[in-house]
Amino acid sequence: MFVNEHIAGMPAGYLFSEIAQRVKAFSASHPGEKVIRMGIGDVTRPLSPFVSEAFARAAREMATDKGFHGYGPEGGYPFLIDAIIREEYAPRGISLSREEVFVSDGAKTDTAAIQELFSPDAAIAVTDPVYPVYVDANAMAGRLGRYLNGRWERLVTLPCTHENGFMPELPRERVDVLYLCYPNNPTGAVISHDKLRSIVDWAAERGTLIIYDAAYRAFISDSSLPHSIYEVPGAGDVAVECCSFSKTAGFTGVRCAWMVVPKGVKGRLPSGGQVSLNALWRRRLASKSNGVSYPVQKAAEAACLPQGQKEIAANIAAYRQNAAILLEALRGLGLPVQGGTHAPYLWLKAPGNMTGWALFDFLLDSARVVGTPGEGFGPSGAGCFRLTAFGSREDTILGAERIREALLAL
Repeated sequence: MFVNEHIAGMPAGYLFSEIAQRVKAFSASHPGEKVIRMGIGDVTRPLSPFVSEAFARAAREMATDKGFHGYGPEGGYPFLIDAIIREEYAPRGISLSREEVFVSDGAKTDTAAIQELFSPDAAIAVTDPVYPVYVDANAMAGRLGRYLNGRWERLVTLPCTHENGFMPELPRERVDVLYLCYPNNPTGAVISHDKLRSIVDWAAERGTLIIYDAAYRAFISDSSLPHSIYEVPGAGDVAVECCSFSKTAGFTGVRCAWMVVPKGVKGRLPSGGQVSLNALWRRRLASKSNGVSYPVQKAAEAACLPQGQKEIAANIAAYRQNAAILLEALRGLGLPVQGGTHAPYLWLKAPGNMTGWALFDFLLDSARVVGTPGEGFGPSGAGCFRLTAFGSREDTILGAERIREALLAL
């Protein structure tokens, strides 16, 4: 049989798989040594009691005739969709209907799958550095051409660096889709209302669709910063928004998220007509998804409720404090650092002329600390490094000290 040549032609290995392999090899050759992992953005604090009890209660319901649930609505149960609209959007003056919110098993799933609605020759733009899934999903579909000399030949990249304040210059060429993530993964950068408004206006003028990943919005501590793209007038006609319970409610292992696809967002047909992306997405879900399980959605509902939000806020505060500890240690070294204030990620320039991978190997060997090389996030990530604040307080303090001592010794 013939295989998908676009997948076969991709660079070998997914970034985090490569990191896992290197750490595994190091641990095998250094048995008994404690390695502090600040690479993959996986949470470590447990589910809140209120959320956990809702999860368990729903699971117990499933053991009864009356409470058993089989296939649910592929777009999500109304009780969860209503909670999301009521608690996440209505307080910000954003009006959504049930039909515009779709529950899924993760923002990674949604941001990877949304490209199935695009034409095979759609022009794709991403900020650079970038969460790899946005690029990989389109590469697998064949939209990005060949991977040559470390770049995709048909991908439009918008550099976001320390030098330009991590704000992308919008492309002058025609693009069909622009992926944005704020607070940003991997850099931890945030965007202002004015800048986001200028991007929405630009997209409206050019007929460009914005895929807005707001998975980390719960980490924003400044009320003047936008938590949703729909706080910007006109965004409901040009943007879909992906959000997740993973990093906020600790659902990385539970799996639940949602995507907003407003009815006002339209796509173009080759014939010259328009079609609703909302209708296309619903049609795709009907064919490819059986939805998220009832117990998980009841747990997610609890995460939206006031008591759940109160308990979850304590976990987010703990991760913010971890980020502050790392930020203080890194700034004390005089290195350029971004993030760590409104995001659980810190993005730093490697000292001297080190590459991100060289710093990865150095810190693993000298400090027993794992981070993520910037090169794994795109060309503009070269010579940079990402650390996450999702570890325990003890590991964060120890890791920050180990990093400080290792870099001071350079």
